Amino acid sequence: MPIFSSKQRPVLGLDITTSSVKLIELSKSGSRYKVEAYAAQPTPLNSVNEKAIVDADAVGEAVRIAVKRSGARTRDAAVAISGDAAITKVIQMPGSFQGSDLEGQVELQADQYIPFPMEEVSYDFEIIGPSEKDAEMMDVLLVATRTENVEQRQAAVEAAGLSAKIVDVEAFALENACLLMTHQMPDEGADHSIAVIDFGATSTSFSVLRNLKVIYTRDFAFGGQQLTEEIMRTYGLSLQEAGRAKKEGGLPSNYGPEVLDAFIDDMTQQVSRSLQFYLASGGGREQPEQILICGGCANIPGVSDLIASRVGIPTEIGDPLGKMKVASKAKAAGVQKDATALLTACGLALRSFD
Repeated sequence: MPIFSSKQRPVLGLDITTSSVKLIELSKSGSRYKVEAYAAQPTPLNSVNEKAIVDADAVGEAVRIAVKRSGARTRDAAVAISGDAAITKVIQMPGSFQGSDLEGQVELQADQYIPFPMEEVSYDFEIIGPSEKDAEMMDVLLVATRTENVEQRQAAVEAAGLSAKIVDVEAFALENACLLMTHQMPDEGADHSIAVIDFGATSTSFSVLRNLKVIYTRDFAFGGQQLTEEIMRTYGLSLQEAGRAKKEGGLPSNYGPEVLDAFIDDMTQQVSRSLQFYLASGGGREQPEQILICGGCANIPGVSDLIASRVGIPTEIGDPLGKMKVASKAKAAGVQKDATALLTACGLALRSFD
């Protein structure tokens, strides 16, 4: 199955992580988007390990429950593999190649860039446009992953009674979703460098966009689960109780100085370190002009101001739903409360409109 696959309309954006399954359905009228359906469901323990699906049936059951709770009627889904599991390369091809000629040449060249036997690989390509280096050539984006990464997600989606119509890459989904946050960016992102940090449960992605195109991305092991586990240890709670207390409150008055402050300090250090990695990654790198923080950790009170004061860059909480209408059933499912954690799901749902 190719990575991008054929585009069907509409598709459910389905973000599968170690902590939850998040599902969103969007519709479009003119230039305005609307959230039609939404649900989030905890992922069964140990069914996803570092973004690899270990137990497709257990994940499929969580997806099935999420679909039922959301009330979505669409049965086609878009899912994503992690950037770590994908190989992406821009290759040059003669501009005269089209159709099957282009397909055959890409397959010949793909072998040079993919360090696995081709029979173990799923790949796809997309024409970017004329090459800046040579007017007679065109740039073609090649994306590949081991077929097992695609099949894991297909199996989980099919176990839920859905069809995986699109298998994307998280970094592309994030780039897509950033189009929903241009209302928060200076000049809607045109000619600006914006850093987007998506704090997940166990891993975080740090990306820099220039002109709304991702020019740098890095994933690292850090996330909200570390805070949950610290709450669990400090107050003798189960993991579920600690997670609920973190979201809904009810922790002792010393929670801030005893647990939360150290975690926020760690968050700001991770942001600072990621900025340093970015600046050291190539010549001519400059500090981003703005940081948008997303994910569950972005909702910690005051954290955006603290990051801004530590790194010296204006920082806001990213809100991909900020300009959207929301159907009443999606409102009831708490989609606005979870908005900051929906970058990947929204980016995938936007594939409905390609």
